[in-house]
Amino acid sequence: MLWIAILCIYACMSLVTMLMYGLDKYRAINNGWRIRERTLHTCELLCGWPGALAGQALFRHKRQKFSFMLVVWGIVLLHASIWMICILWLNHR
Repeated sequence: MLWIAILCIYACMSLVTMLMYGLDKYRAINNGWRIRERTLHTCELLCGWPGALAGQALFRHKRQKFSFMLVVWGIVLLHASIWMICILWLNHR
């Protein structure tokens, strides 16, 4: 049951994050009020990183900015590390 809840959190946050990337791209094209990079990174950190990667690919947005991508991949690595620790810990029990 816990795994289903975790999967739902990842799915919902990914959808929200992907939509935020789309909105930010739209605003960038139309000179509108932009979404802060810190806000995008917070959504990525809160389990939305799959949606961030999908949004970057789908909207071709934020992929060229090295400092931004460094933080994104750091967040992905953090999540992957946490999952690996959890898996190893569960298998060790």
